[in-house]
Amino acid sequence: MRVDMIMISKLIKLVCIVSVFGVSQAAKGSVPLDSASFDKVINKFKASIVKIDIQYPYGEKEDEFKKFAESMKSSHDILVGEVGVQDYGEYENKDLADRFGVKKEDFPVVKLFLQKDLDHPIDYPSDAEFNADKLKQFVREKSGIRLVLDKCLLEYDDFAVKFITLKDKKDQEKVLKQAQGKLTSLTKDQDKKSADIYIKLMQKVIERGPKFIESEAVRVKNIMGGKLSQAKKDEMQARLNILQSFITKKEPEKTKSEL
Repeated sequence: MRVDMIMISKLIKLVCIVSVFGVSQAAKGSVPLDSASFDKVINKFKASIVKIDIQYPYGEKEDEFKKFAESMKSSHDILVGEVGVQDYGEYENKDLADRFGVKKEDFPVVKLFLQKDLDHPIDYPSDAEFNADKLKQFVREKSGIRLVLDKCLLEYDDFAVKFITLKDKKDQEKVLKQAQGKLTSLTKDQDKKSADIYIKLMQKVIERGPKFIESEAVRVKNIMGGKLSQAKKDEMQARLNILQSFITKKEPEKTKSEL
Protein backbone atom coordinates (compact mmCIF):
# COMPACT_ATOMS: atom_id res chain seq x y z
CA MET A 1 0.00 0.00 0.00
CA ARG A 2 2.85 2.38 0.92
CA VAL A 3 4.60 1.60 -2.37
CA ASP A 4 1.40 2.41 -4.29
CA MET A 5 1.10 5.76 -2.52
CA ILE A 6 4.71 6.62 -3.35
CA MET A 7 4.10 5.75 -7.02
CA ILE A 8 0.93 7.87 -7.08
CA SER A 9 2.84 10.78 -5.53
CA LYS A 10 5.54 10.53 -8.21
CA LEU A 11 2.94 10.40 -10.97
CA ILE A 12 1.22 13.53 -9.62
CA LYS A 13 4.58 15.37 -9.59
CA LEU A 14 5.27 14.23 -13.15
CA VAL A 15 1.86 15.47 -14.33
CA CYS A 16 2.53 18.83 -12.68
CA ILE A 17 5.92 19.13 -14.38
CA VAL A 18 4.49 18.25 -17.79
CA SER A 19 1.62 20.69 -17.36
CA VAL A 20 4.06 23.52 -16.58
CA PHE A 21 6.89 22.77 -18.99
CA GLY A 22 5.22 20.65 -21.66
CA VAL A 23 6.39 17.26 -22.83
CA SER A 24 9.46 18.71 -24.51
CA GLN A 25 12.63 18.99 -22.44
CA ALA A 26 15.78 20.96 -23.19
CA ALA A 27 18.70 18.90 -24.45
CA LYS A 28 20.92 17.37 -21.76
CA GLY A 29 23.55 19.98 -20.93
CA SER A 30 21.34 22.80 -22.22
CA VAL A 31 19.30 25.37 -20.29
CA PRO A 32 15.82 26.51 -21.39
CA LEU A 33 15.63 30.32 -21.55
CA ASP A 34 12.71 32.72 -21.71
CA SER A 35 12.16 36.48 -21.85
CA ALA A 36 12.35 36.84 -18.07
CA SER A 37 15.55 34.83 -17.53
CA PHE A 38 17.51 35.48 -20.72
CA ASP A 39 19.59 38.56 -19.83
CA LYS A 40 20.14 37.54 -16.20
CA VAL A 41 21.41 34.08 -17.12
CA ILE A 42 23.43 34.94 -20.23
CA ASN A 43 25.46 37.65 -18.53
CA LYS A 44 26.79 35.22 -15.92
CA PHE A 45 28.91 33.36 -18.49
CA LYS A 46 31.91 34.38 -20.56
CA ALA A 47 30.09 33.07 -23.61
CA SER A 48 26.66 31.62 -24.29
CA ILE A 49 25.56 29.74 -27.36
CA VAL A 50 21.81 29.79 -27.81
CA LYS A 51 19.55 27.96 -30.23
CA ILE A 52 16.32 29.75 -31.14
CA ASP A 53 13.85 27.23 -32.51
CA ILE A 54 10.30 25.95 -32.46
CA GLN A 55 8.98 24.98 -29.05
CA TYR A 56 9.27 21.23 -29.65
CA PRO A 57 12.21 20.74 -32.06
CA TYR A 58 13.02 17.46 -33.79
CA GLY A 59 15.06 16.09 -36.69
CA GLU A 60 18.74 15.74 -37.58
CA LYS A 61 19.72 19.26 -36.53
CA GLU A 62 18.10 18.79 -33.14
CA ASP A 63 19.95 15.48 -32.72
CA GLU A 64 23.26 17.19 -33.50
CA PHE A 65 22.50 20.04 -31.12
CA LYS A 66 21.81 17.51 -28.36
CA LYS A 67 25.20 15.87 -29.00
CA PHE A 68 26.83 19.29 -28.91
CA ALA A 69 25.08 20.35 -25.68
CA GLU A 70 26.05 17.14 -23.90
CA SER A 71 29.68 17.49 -25.02
CA MET A 72 29.79 20.97 -23.49
CA LYS A 73 28.49 20.08 -20.03
CA SER A 74 31.95 20.26 -18.43
CA SER A 75 32.76 23.69 -19.94
CA HIS A 76 32.01 25.99 -17.01
CA ASP A 77 32.69 29.25 -18.88
CA ILE A 78 30.14 28.52 -21.59
CA LEU A 79 26.39 28.24 -21.36
CA VAL A 80 24.40 26.24 -23.87
CA GLY A 81 20.83 27.51 -23.98
CA GLU A 82 17.61 27.09 -25.93
CA VAL A 83 14.75 29.45 -26.64
CA GLY A 84 11.59 27.63 -27.67
CA VAL A 85 9.30 29.95 -29.60
CA GLN A 86 5.58 29.27 -29.47
CA ASP A 87 3.70 30.07 -32.69
CA TYR A 88 0.21 29.84 -31.20
CA GLY A 89 -1.70 30.86 -28.07
CA GLU A 90 0.38 33.30 -26.04
CA TYR A 91 3.29 33.21 -28.52
CA GLU A 92 5.80 32.61 -25.73
CA ASN A 93 9.33 33.86 -26.43
CA LYS A 94 8.36 35.39 -29.76
CA ASP A 95 9.55 38.69 -28.30
CA LEU A 96 13.03 37.20 -27.92
CA ALA A 97 13.03 35.98 -31.51
CA ASP A 98 11.91 39.45 -32.65
CA ARG A 99 14.55 41.12 -30.49
CA PHE A 100 17.33 39.28 -32.32
CA GLY A 101 15.74 39.43 -35.77
CA VAL A 102 14.98 35.72 -36.01
CA LYS A 103 12.12 34.63 -38.25
CA LYS A 104 10.23 31.35 -37.99
CA GLU A 105 11.27 30.25 -41.48
CA ASP A 106 14.93 30.49 -40.43
CA PHE A 107 14.64 28.09 -37.45
CA PRO A 108 16.84 26.76 -35.98
CA VAL A 109 19.08 29.80 -35.53
CA VAL A 110 22.18 29.58 -33.34
CA LYS A 111 23.75 32.69 -31.85
CA LEU A 112 26.87 33.16 -29.74
CA PHE A 113 26.66 35.84 -27.05
CA LEU A 114 29.81 37.16 -25.40
CA GLN A 115 29.54 38.33 -21.81
CA LYS A 116 28.08 41.81 -21.32
CA ASP A 117 27.53 42.33 -25.04
CA LEU A 118 24.09 40.91 -25.70
CA ASP A 119 23.42 43.44 -28.45
CA HIS A 120 26.05 42.00 -30.79
CA PRO A 121 25.60 38.22 -30.99
CA ILE A 122 27.63 36.28 -33.54
CA ASP A 123 25.52 34.14 -35.86
CA TYR A 124 26.39 30.57 -36.69
CA PRO A 125 26.45 30.67 -40.51
CA SER A 126 23.14 29.50 -41.95
CA ASP A 127 24.91 27.78 -44.85
CA ALA A 128 27.38 25.91 -42.62
CA GLU A 129 27.04 22.21 -41.93
CA PHE A 130 25.00 21.82 -38.75
CA ASN A 131 26.72 19.23 -36.58
CA ALA A 132 28.21 18.94 -33.10
CA ASP A 133 31.84 19.24 -34.22
CA LYS A 134 31.19 22.33 -36.35
CA LEU A 135 29.27 24.02 -33.53
CA LYS A 136 32.13 23.36 -31.14
CA GLN A 137 34.66 24.74 -33.62
CA PHE A 138 32.50 27.84 -34.03
CA VAL A 139 32.39 28.47 -30.27
CA ARG A 140 36.12 27.90 -29.89
CA GLU A 141 37.04 30.17 -32.79
CA LYS A 142 34.67 33.05 -32.04
CA SER A 143 34.82 33.11 -28.23
CA GLY A 144 38.53 32.50 -27.76
CA ILE A 145 37.61 30.13 -24.92
CA ARG A 146 39.61 26.95 -24.85
CA LEU A 147 37.74 23.81 -25.81
CA VAL A 148 39.06 20.33 -26.48
CA LEU A 149 37.64 19.19 -29.81
CA ASP A 150 36.93 15.59 -30.75
CA LYS A 151 40.13 13.52 -31.18
CA CYS A 152 42.21 16.36 -29.72
CA LEU A 153 44.37 15.91 -26.62
CA LEU A 154 44.51 18.57 -23.90
CA GLU A 155 48.26 18.30 -23.27
CA TYR A 156 49.02 18.28 -26.99
CA ASP A 157 46.82 21.32 -27.45
CA ASP A 158 49.15 22.99 -24.95
CA PHE A 159 52.14 21.90 -27.02
CA ALA A 160 50.49 23.24 -30.18
CA VAL A 161 49.73 26.68 -28.70
CA LYS A 162 53.24 26.99 -27.28
CA PHE A 163 54.83 25.73 -30.50
CA ILE A 164 52.99 28.00 -32.93
CA THR A 165 53.76 31.18 -30.95
CA LEU A 166 57.50 30.55 -31.13
CA LYS A 167 59.48 32.16 -33.95
CA ASP A 168 62.85 30.46 -33.55
CA LYS A 169 63.14 26.99 -35.05
CA LYS A 170 65.41 25.82 -32.23
CA ASP A 171 62.72 26.72 -29.71
CA GLN A 172 60.10 24.97 -31.83
CA GLU A 173 62.27 21.86 -31.98
CA LYS A 174 62.40 21.79 -28.16
CA VAL A 175 58.60 21.70 -28.01
CA LEU A 176 58.56 19.03 -30.71
CA LYS A 177 60.90 16.87 -28.61
CA GLN A 178 58.60 17.32 -25.60
CA ALA A 179 55.63 16.18 -27.68
CA GLN A 180 57.59 13.19 -28.99
CA GLY A 181 58.67 12.27 -25.46
CA LYS A 182 55.08 12.35 -24.21
CA LEU A 183 54.03 9.92 -26.94
CA THR A 184 55.56 6.95 -25.13
CA SER A 185 53.30 7.46 -22.10
CA LEU A 186 50.06 7.23 -24.10
CA THR A 187 48.22 3.92 -23.81
CA LYS A 188 45.15 4.30 -26.06
CA ASP A 189 45.56 3.67 -29.78
CA GLN A 190 43.39 6.66 -30.73
CA ASP A 191 45.42 8.97 -28.49
CA LYS A 192 48.62 7.73 -30.12
CA LYS A 193 47.15 8.41 -33.58
CA SER A 194 46.11 11.91 -32.55
CA ALA A 195 49.49 12.65 -30.96
CA ASP A 196 51.22 11.50 -34.15
CA ILE A 197 49.22 14.07 -36.15
CA TYR A 198 50.30 16.88 -33.79
CA ILE A 199 53.92 15.79 -34.12
CA LYS A 200 53.85 15.55 -37.92
CA LEU A 201 52.21 18.97 -38.17
CA MET A 202 54.98 20.45 -36.02
CA GLN A 203 57.59 18.84 -38.25
CA LYS A 204 55.94 20.31 -41.36
CA VAL A 205 55.82 23.79 -39.80
CA ILE A 206 59.53 23.63 -38.97
CA GLU A 207 60.20 22.52 -42.56
CA ARG A 208 57.83 24.86 -44.43
CA GLY A 209 56.98 27.67 -42.02
CA PRO A 210 53.86 28.68 -40.04
CA LYS A 211 51.72 29.29 -43.15
CA PHE A 212 51.60 25.53 -43.63
CA ILE A 213 48.88 25.22 -40.96
CA GLU A 214 46.41 27.48 -42.77
CA SER A 215 47.14 25.97 -46.17
CA GLU A 216 46.72 22.47 -44.76
CA ALA A 217 43.40 23.46 -43.18
CA VAL A 218 42.19 24.69 -46.58
CA ARG A 219 43.36 21.46 -48.21
CA VAL A 220 41.53 19.30 -45.67
CA LYS A 221 38.32 21.34 -46.02
CA ASN A 222 38.48 20.90 -49.80
CA ILE A 223 38.83 17.15 -49.39
CA MET A 224 35.87 17.08 -47.02
CA GLY A 225 33.81 18.89 -49.64
CA GLY A 226 34.05 15.86 -51.92
CA LYS A 227 32.49 12.41 -51.73
CA LEU A 228 34.01 10.49 -48.83
CA SER A 229 33.20 7.40 -46.86
CA GLN A 230 32.10 8.10 -43.29
CA ALA A 231 35.38 6.66 -41.99
CA LYS A 232 37.42 8.97 -44.21
CA LYS A 233 35.23 11.93 -43.32
CA ASP A 234 35.78 11.24 -39.61
CA GLU A 235 39.53 10.99 -40.23
CA MET A 236 39.59 14.35 -42.01
CA GLN A 237 37.45 15.95 -39.32
CA ALA A 238 39.89 14.75 -36.66
CA ARG A 239 42.80 16.25 -38.61
CA LEU A 240 40.93 19.53 -39.02
CA ASN A 241 40.14 19.63 -35.30
CA ILE A 242 43.82 19.18 -34.46
CA LEU A 243 44.80 21.86 -36.97
CA GLN A 244 42.50 24.25 -35.10
CA SER A 245 44.77 23.86 -32.06
CA PHE A 246 47.61 25.48 -34.02
CA ILE A 247 45.57 28.43 -35.27
CA THR A 248 46.00 31.46 -33.05
CA LYS A 249 42.78 33.14 -31.95
CA LYS A 250 41.96 36.83 -31.92
CA GLU A 251 40.76 38.34 -28.69
CA PRO A 252 36.95 38.49 -28.74
CA GLU A 253 36.99 42.10 -27.46
CA LYS A 254 38.69 43.23 -30.66
CA THR A 255 36.02 41.59 -32.75
CA LYS A 256 33.24 43.31 -30.82
CA SER A 257 34.82 46.75 -31.08
CA GLU A 258 34.77 46.51 -34.84
CA LEU A 259 31.00 45.95 -34.97
